[in-house]
Amino acid sequence: MDIKNIESLAKIMNKNGLSELEFCEGELKISMKKSVCEQSLPASRQKEDAINTQIANFGAKQDEKPNKKEFSFSGLTEITSPIAGVFYASPSADSPPFVKVGDKVKKGDVLCIIEAMKLMNELTAEKDGEIADICAVNEQIVEYGQTLFTIY
Repeated sequence: MDIKNIESLAKIMNKNGLSELEFCEGELKISMKKSVCEQSLPASRQKEDAINTQIANFGAKQDEKPNKKEFSFSGLTEITSPIAGVFYASPSADSPPFVKVGDKVKKGDVLCIIEAMKLMNELTAEKDGEIADICAVNEQIVEYGQTLFTIY
């Protein structure tokens, strides 16, 4: 199986909203999993957002990648990591976190710190809103483009 076939399987996962896919062909076995950030929204809002996301993804080109720090589906905005590094939810170990689920934030408010190459980089909100979910754990290594927060 070549890389194009594997990419096709990944596209099938994304298109159908799957978090796991297993494929077997003879002795070849491929198991693919992706982590899904659960949203802390009321069940009715989760269902509505899931439907709207499917509708939005229906016409989207699967090969396109967002080139912005954030992108939005049906009112939810995903804040992604601009760099690879270590996620810090608070300024120090004995300090409270910058934000919690349900907190109202304003444009420019600090959401977290990403440490990369011994530099502490503050990640700030780019719009006013409310924290719907925090998708990273304190001191977790995060990758470029990984979803850290969802805001609505």
